[in-house]
Amino acid sequence: MIEELAETKNNPATHSAYLGALQTIWANHVFSPISKLNTFKKGKKNIEQAIKKEPDNVELRFIRLSVQKNTPSFLGYKSNINEDTEFIKKNRHRIGSEIVHKNINKLLKD
Repeated sequence: MIEELAETKNNPATHSAYLGALQTIWANHVFSPISKLNTFKKGKKNIEQAIKKEPDNVELRFIRLSVQKNTPSFLGYKSNINEDTEFIKKNRHRIGSEIVHKNINKLLKD
């Protein structure tokens, strides 16, 4: 999936955010510590670029919140948890996907 999303030209913001999320997860499976960090940073960059393009997209904020809530604190990627949580609570009615709605509800309960 990472390769397919990375190869897509002119990625919409949602593709970039999902690519970033997959990259941050993939960093757990990379052997070298330097490669782990670089892979994580690539993912973080893709998520942030997507949100910069579409800051009012609830799904993108959900992706970032999911990653930040599950990222070790030493990586320093937890600064938007409160902001994204509040944004999602106020705007989750704008999500059309039942699967995303279900996952948002689950994430907000944690």
